Amino acid sequence: MKTLKTQRLTLRLWKQSDLDDFFEYAGVPGVGEMAGWPHHTDKEVSAGILQGFIDEGDEYAIVLKENKKVIGSLGLHNRTKDPDFKADVQRTIGYVLGKEYWGQGLAAEAAQAAIKYAFEKLRVDVLWCAHFTENIQSKRVIEKCGFVFYGKGTVEAKLLNKTFDEMLYIMTKNDYKALI
Repeated sequence: MKTLKTQRLTLRLWKQSDLDDFFEYAGVPGVGEMAGWPHHTDKEVSAGILQGFIDEGDEYAIVLKENKKVIGSLGLHNRTKDPDFKADVQRTIGYVLGKEYWGQGLAAEAAQAAIKYAFEKLRVDVLWCAHFTENIQSKRVIEKCGFVFYGKGTVEAKLLNKTFDEMLYIMTKNDYKALI
């Protein structure tokens, strides 16, 4: 994955030196729970997940340009082809942001850069995104980015031992072209 830059952000691959910033936002109650994982209770948990991000290479650190602080993450994950949707290259975008940065347009700014990269460089045919029904902040980000509602579903958040209702959205190559 390539480093992406926006007006206020840099999206780049994770580094071991990001551990303190990662634990700082991932340890806040309510942040992970909005994405289906429990907030981190110690740095060892964060260190293990960080190593997974580094090994997988499909997760970006969202970094504030002004102070080089990691404030969240954004993933562009491979997706198994949906049998109901004929498209060769499909990805799922997901994001999480530290609570103190909510409501500032930063998640949408990061997501828009990733969407552009997905369609223009990765040649994605369909990009998927979802939010838990009660996660209104994520819904607003998805709508700002131009995704189209696809349907409702449920997802089992095994780490929380809970099932959530979710709203699924898509953006096709043609949808993306209409936005630019």
